[in-house]
Amino acid sequence: MSSKLRIIVTGLIGQYPLGGVTWDYLQYVTGLRDLGHDVFYLEDTGQWPYTPGTDGVDDNCDYTVRYLTEIFARFDLADRWAYRFPWQSQWFGMSEARRKEVIESADLLINVSGTLEKPSEYRAVARLAYIDSDPVFTQVKLARGQQYLRDILDQHDVLFTFGEALSMEPSETPVTGDHWIPTRQPIILSEWSVGTKHRNVFTTVMNWSSYNPVEHEGRAYGQKDVEFRRFFKLPGHVAPTVLELAAKSGRKTKLPRDQLQHLGWHLADPDVVCPDLDSYRNYLQSSKAEWSVAKGGYVLGQSGWFSCRSACYLAAGRPVVVQDTGFSKVLPCGEGILPFTNMDEAIAGIQSVEADYDRHSRAARQIAEEWFDARKVLTRFIDDAMQENA
Repeated sequence: MSSKLRIIVTGLIGQYPLGGVTWDYLQYVTGLRDLGHDVFYLEDTGQWPYTPGTDGVDDNCDYTVRYLTEIFARFDLADRWAYRFPWQSQWFGMSEARRKEVIESADLLINVSGTLEKPSEYRAVARLAYIDSDPVFTQVKLARGQQYLRDILDQHDVLFTFGEALSMEPSETPVTGDHWIPTRQPIILSEWSVGTKHRNVFTTVMNWSSYNPVEHEGRAYGQKDVEFRRFFKLPGHVAPTVLELAAKSGRKTKLPRDQLQHLGWHLADPDVVCPDLDSYRNYLQSSKAEWSVAKGGYVLGQSGWFSCRSACYLAAGRPVVVQDTGFSKVLPCGEGILPFTNMDEAIAGIQSVEADYDRHSRAARQIAEEWFDARKVLTRFIDDAMQENA
């Protein structure tokens, strides 16, 4: 589809004004804009915003509004965003009249991560698309009968998922009866430099535990803390390679800092090394490669989910040694992307990168160009989203 569309993108840029989160949603907005579409960003989660440094939500939105103002002005989108603060439903950004006009004339609303509190309030838009960025957990919740989520999905015209292998075997992801169209994170390649000097360190940015495990039919779909414990002793097997974590504790499960350091892990404070858009990018680009586990639910479900963060490493020409979630059935692996399922494979992946770094670095960027380029990803997305029988 080559015609210019008026598109609304939703997200969590204001809710979580952090570097990685900002890139996740901003690349949709700027990518669609660069394709020639008339794009607007709208954030209406109904949630109180998180303020960095407080480790909690805030009772005002001063920081959030300032952050959104600066981000969208920087990318020449100063008059194209709106944010609703839940206290008395206060709106910021576009005027009420402008916001209403955009909604009533939009061809497509892309509800990225299902962030809209009430999609039904946006049915004036011609077409609503939902992007499931948390596959396996989404399907498990539906299988458990979570009516709120079912009601949300049913308000959309078309459903997309980062679980590109949901329909492939083997899988422990429940079948929901929905028609999920596979998609992946769009990356603005020009924003990620391959010429940056790097430290001799494998890194990742992660939350130790984002939320409690979800149980279904005797299976526990857990978080990263569950998977990481299987690889606690990895540094001792790959020395002198340095493994560094920019990790935050979960709300209920604390990062075992002393134990990790004793076992040879280097720990960095994400609030220091990658708190915003630029420092996050610099942290990834200054890394030699990424090593990371995935959420336990992703590993169990084998949906094909692939991290937005890992895609950014690839765009910067940084190889990724990452736990397989089924993405090896979809993406090219062996050079640039080295999946692992156990300790031996994790060791072998790191050793392979160390043995021929230039080859893996070139392959990483080539994979980003072929598989994650926003122009390709979003062109296909729009074509799929606007098909009446999708």
